[in-house]
Amino acid sequence: MLELVGALNSPAHYLNWGWIAVSIPNLVVILIMFVVFALALLLPFPEHGDDE
Repeated sequence: MLELVGALNSPAHYLNWGWIAVSIPNLVVILIMFVVFALALLLPFPEHGDDE
C-alpha cells in the first residue's frame, strides 16, 4: 500500500487535445463518474414489497 502512496509523489502525465490538457488520473476519475452516472440511469430502482 505504501508504494501506491509513493507513486503519487511523481508528476502526472498529461494528454493534450488542442487547447485541452487533462492529466491521466483526472481522466480516469471522469470516466468512472460517467460510468456511475450511466449505471444510475439504466439500473431500475428497487421495488417496495407493499401491494395495496
